[in-house]
Amino acid sequence: MKFQTKAIMMTVLSSLLCSQTARGFSTVAARNVARASTARFMSSDSDVPMPYDDDKMPFYALGTNLAMQVGGQGNFKSLLEDEELEIVLDAFCQNLKGENPIDERVILTKFGQQLNKILGERTEGIVEKVQKDGEDFCANFLACNDDAVKTDSGLIYCEMTKGEGKQPELTDTVEVHYHGTLTDGTVFDSSVDRGQTISFPLGGVIKGWQEGLAMMNEGGKATLVIPSDLGYGDAGSGDTIPPGATLKFEVELFKVN
Repeated sequence: MKFQTKAIMMTVLSSLLCSQTARGFSTVAARNVARASTARFMSSDSDVPMPYDDDKMPFYALGTNLAMQVGGQGNFKSLLEDEELEIVLDAFCQNLKGENPIDERVILTKFGQQLNKILGERTEGIVEKVQKDGEDFCANFLACNDDAVKTDSGLIYCEMTKGEGKQPELTDTVEVHYHGTLTDGTVFDSSVDRGQTISFPLGGVIKGWQEGLAMMNEGGKATLVIPSDLGYGDAGSGDTIPPGATLKFEVELFKVN
């Protein structure tokens, strides 16, 4: 893992604190909100009291957006202990305010390689554990579902409702409902929870979706268990899908265009 902490922070700040700050912020924020877990974003959240007055909340929103970007890219929530995270935040605030008494180049030169080693070792250990959990989940799912089949690629397909319509190809656009969870049941994304179907080109999504939906017909519903190499791999996706994660989707195929 390359040392990216400073680069990430500077890139984020540069993109937000530019001459088109408001537009830049709204675009980046919208992307982050779209990726955020549906389980943590419900309409009732609009009634939750805010920590500051309305005239100060835009700056709180900026901090929230920075945390979503930096935390998501570095996966710090999984890699750092609470005390270590406090040190990261202390350094971030000091440098942001220009209050760091030590030249930042000295710190990065002296401790950058050590940080690389620490994060690299921790990331590798996390990925191995998550992948092992995924393998166990797949084995248990197959044992508990007689109708489930495992393809040559490693995808597990379990038909829930047989469709009678058109079968999609990679060049088609599909309209679906889906409910995505991690192996521990955590919901990371769900059009069902949002109450709105989604349409997209089948050739533009992860391999597990490409293969799984190609096995379905319009009107059908199935469970797809997707190992990490057919999903988001060792990189994961933002702060919602860990590196090496096996994913479970319940997918309903409405239309093929």
